[in-house]
Amino acid sequence: MGLLPNEKGFNVGWDQVHRDSRALAWRLDDSEKELKWKAILAVSRGGLLPAMIIARELNIRTLDTISIWSYDYQDQGKPKVLKYPDKELMGDGTNILVVDDLVDTGKTLELIRSLLPKATYCTVYAKPKGRPYVDIFITEVSQDTWIYLPWDMAMQYQDPYRND
Repeated sequence: MGLLPNEKGFNVGWDQVHRDSRALAWRLDDSEKELKWKAILAVSRGGLLPAMIIARELNIRTLDTISIWSYDYQDQGKPKVLKYPDKELMGDGTNILVVDDLVDTGKTLELIRSLLPKATYCTVYAKPKGRPYVDIFITEVSQDTWIYLPWDMAMQYQDPYRND
């Protein structure tokens, strides 16, 4: 799985995901003082780790998952819900925090917003096309950057982006 032409790679290690997820929790705490989160909805698979860290930081005990397939390695297709969360718990999304690792084009979050229009949407990383679909994020990268997250990588040598 190499870089595509004109693609940049952004390698994120476990420690960085942890720091950035904690920073996201702090931002959520600062921005939503009056809001009491009823539950976190983690978008599996990428949102599971950030959701766990945010749940710990904000002392949220109720978590559920929504499983959506949209990527086959680096190829994005039409999103499809594979597993729905508890409808009674989720309601219309009021006081629900939806957590994913990143927003790329926004197709996944657009689908979830159609199910939970009143939820708050947050991601650790965001790309420009996906920004309109997320309420709060930590780090923005360019649209042509592929974010390599630690659960997708092995510890091995990587060629530099530029090799002049």
